[in-house]
Amino acid sequence: MELEEIILRLKEIISQTLQTKKIYDKDVALALELDPQYFAVIKKRKKIPFEAIAYFSHRSHENMDWILFGNNNNKI
Repeated sequence: MELEEIILRLKEIISQTLQTKKIYDKDVALALELDPQYFAVIKKRKKIPFEAIAYFSHRSHENMDWILFGNNNNKI
């Protein structure tokens, strides 16, 4: 599980919501309800914000398995 891949999948979801092609890390941070400066720190340290992603997944009705692993399979 790579943070950069997770961020790319989050950007894909956010771009559909905002209907814009360019999504910045600030947009991802705000979607995860994290401070953009804090998000920059955890990105640099390659720490995955699991709790924030779980809440985002629930709010946006997106499959958390897909966000974390890129797995499109809906089976558990």
